[in-house]
Amino acid sequence: MEPLFPLAPRYHLDDPQPWLRGIDPARRYWLWVNGDERVCTTVPGLSISSFEEFKQAIWKFRGLEPGDRMEIRRVIDGCTIHCVAANCYAIADTVNDAPVWHLFDRETLESLLMTAHPDWQPAPSDVELGRGMMERMFAQSMAA
Repeated sequence: MEPLFPLAPRYHLDDPQPWLRGIDPARRYWLWVNGDERVCTTVPGLSISSFEEFKQAIWKFRGLEPGDRMEIRRVIDGCTIHCVAANCYAIADTVNDAPVWHLFDRETLESLLMTAHPDWQPAPSDVELGRGMMERMFAQSMAA
């Protein structure tokens, strides 16, 4: 049997179908793959330590040309933003053991990156997303 291979559409801020479940305090983006609420994945987001670092990251993103990449490095995980074409960016992921590229337009991905701003605060419901993930990771480490 072939593994599920979902092809994620290009996410837009004004999509009629919801695709963003939330953004937790660690700046992980929780996405419903293809807008399917049964298939949720997390993508590591931009996390910075200073306002100057934030500005540099945003300028770097804005300067991406087709074929360019931008690494998002984090303590535990990270990802690469690929500029696929004008106004089309991809972040690679694995969903149900299948490789997937989440596609975003420029405005949408820049809006997600803006959550790295030092003054950004997650919604109370998004705090619970992060808390739940930490509880699962703790339980797994205790079981090992």
